[in-house]
Amino acid sequence: MTDSPLRVDPISPVIGAEISGIDLSAPLTPEVVETLHQALMTHLVLFFRDQALSFEQHKAFGRHFGDLHIHPAAPKDVDHPEILVVHGDATVKFVAGELWHSDVSCDVEPPLGSILRIEQVPTSGGDTLFASMYAAYEALSGRLQRFLGELTAVHDGQQYYVGRYGGRDLRDGAYPSAEHPAIRTHPVTGRQALYVNEVFTTGFKELKQAESNALLSFVLKHCAAPEFQCRFRWRQNSVAFWDNRCTQHHAIWDYYPQTRHGYRVTIKGDRPFYAEADVDGRRAVP
Repeated sequence: MTDSPLRVDPISPVIGAEISGIDLSAPLTPEVVETLHQALMTHLVLFFRDQALSFEQHKAFGRHFGDLHIHPAAPKDVDHPEILVVHGDATVKFVAGELWHSDVSCDVEPPLGSILRIEQVPTSGGDTLFASMYAAYEALSGRLQRFLGELTAVHDGQQYYVGRYGGRDLRDGAYPSAEHPAIRTHPVTGRQALYVNEVFTTGFKELKQAESNALLSFVLKHCAAPEFQCRFRWRQNSVAFWDNRCTQHHAIWDYYPQTRHGYRVTIKGDRPFYAEADVDGRRAVP
């Protein structure tokens, strides 16, 4: 850590805070780690500036919050499989994250969170939008909240990954798929969040196809409402750390043919669950 105190400055009332007074390349005390964890629980995504990290330092920061996750399909650094390369330039046909999504929600145990450091930025553009799925859930009517709480969402990795990464070097030898509750209870805060996204969610298990398509279309549009969002403008060596269990994000690809390049470390999570409210209105957390 630096000698200056750690500061937490909210970006919007519902999501996002910029953290200053910290050097992520240096060893962190348990007290600082806990402060960052509490800030993440409150603000859902944390932003840091001017953080020049080696791969080992990047991974060490991630390990303060859990074991590291290996992406099931995307290209990884050969010597550091925990490091996901995030790259866009004039030669690529797509960039990672250009649709609203929660990272690898098609895993049976989706990631807890991700830590992305951008090393090279375009002269303008390349921002990332982040949205609170707590706010999206809370904006729904009580009846729709209860109905969605009864539904299971199907998340399929193949329908997204196959056209982008092909079938080589798959982590498990096959594309992941999973079924998760459409409303997810956060295991730390106990708050409810919508847990469907346009990259991986293909429908609701309990509904007929036409019903599922119509409801999913509404929910996905609802999740992307601007009042649930903040927008982050990257600079060289900026870092974003988001809670994957209660947010979605969208990397805007508006900088073609310029280059945006960085690296992501992802933290293992647990299986999503839905717990109804207790009698006092709080959510049950096991």
